[in-house]
Formats: sequence, structure tokens, C-alpha cells
Amino acid sequence: MADGAALTGTSLRTPKSAALAGIAFSILVALVFWLFRISIPADPLDASAWPAKSASTITAALNLMPFVGIAFLWFIGVLRDRLGQQEDRFFATVFLGSAMLFLAMIFTSAAVIGAIMLTFSADPGAMVNSATLLVARAIAYNLINVYAIKMAGVFMISTSTVILYAGIAPRWMGFLGYALALILLLGSYYISWCFIVLPVWVLLISVHILIDNYRSPKPQHQPSGSAG
Repeated sequence: MADGAALTGTSLRTPKSAALAGIAFSILVALVFWLFRISIPADPLDASAWPAKSASTITAALNLMPFVGIAFLWFIGVLRDRLGQQEDRFFATVFLGSAMLFLAMIFTSAAVIGAIMLTFSADPGAMVNSATLLVARAIAYNLINVYAIKMAGVFMISTSTVILYAGIAPRWMGFLGYALALILLLGSYYISWCFIVLPVWVLLISVHILIDNYRSPKPQHQPSGSAG
């Protein structure tokens, strides 16, 4: 009976270093999008042989993308753990929904780019200046530069609101999140590198949570009572 009580009283705790996931996401997503930017023409209607010219860097970016998703999911878990019982259903729905949509769109875009690379390697001559290449490239472009960026902005707004009301990070980070989210929502068409504000903001929050976790005292384990 004593062993059973000990097992029942044991809870799974988030490690103090869990905020490292947000730092990893910030570094990885910035690296992936930099590799895509230097490898893929900015013009979505460019049907030249760019898949052959930049095959190694594009392949590296595609291989890193799953780790971006893993780190982002872990970062979301850290934020929810930080909220605890303060989590509001409305903001939790917007927070999780926008995060999942953002992740799904960048994964889909990466899958389209990967399909282009595979098809081009099979028959390079047929792909150059083809309508198939143009359509696939335009799909990937719209997913990232229109829809994924907008969902990233919604994610930042909902997270900033949670920061202001729940106090899981300094208030200035919440206000900064609002300002940066407006850049994503309104300025993505005019500022080609505006996406970088998301990893920078996530990095700030993650560093704060990591430092705060190690400053906080360790939780005291309650002794398990023996069966009477």
C-alpha cells in the first residue's frame, strides 16, 4: 500500500531547462528561413534552374524543419506549464489554434519545396520553365509569406495578451509582442525579412523563463504517508 501511495503521489514535472526548446526553435527557424532565402528566388514566378543551383542548402533546410516543429511544440508546452491554472479557455484556443496552423503551414510549404526538389532531380529538363514548377513554387510562397506569417502574428498577439494578464513574463515583452505582431500582420508584404521578429521575440521570452526557472527555489517533495 505504501508503494502504491508513493506512485500515486508522483507527478511529472517540467524540467527547469525546458525553456531551452524556445531558444532552439529561435535559432533553428532563423537558420532554416535564411537558407531558404539565399537559395530560392524571391520572385515566386521565377522558373529557372534554382533547385539544381542550391540543392545542398535547400536539402539542409528541409532536414532541419522537423526539429523546428519539435522545438516549437515543446516551447508551447513550456508556456502552458507556466500558465498552469491561470489558462483561459478563449485565449488558450486562439493560442493553440494559431500555433498549430502556423506549424502546419510551414511543414506543408517545406513538403512542397521537397516535392519540387525530388521532381527536379528526376527530370531537370522538363521542370525548367514549366507550369508545374511555377504552381508549386507559388503555393509554397503563399503558404509562408501570406498565411503562415499571419498566423505567427495571431500567435504573438494571443501570447502577449496572456503575458499581460497572467504575468508569466515582464509586461514590456507583452507590449513588444503586440508591436512586432503588427509588423507581421500589416508589413509582411513590404518587409521581406519581417518574419525574423518571431524567433527574436520567442528567444527573449525563452531566455527570461530559463533564468527565472533557475532563480526559483526547487519544489519541496511532500513525504508519502504510510498506510494506517
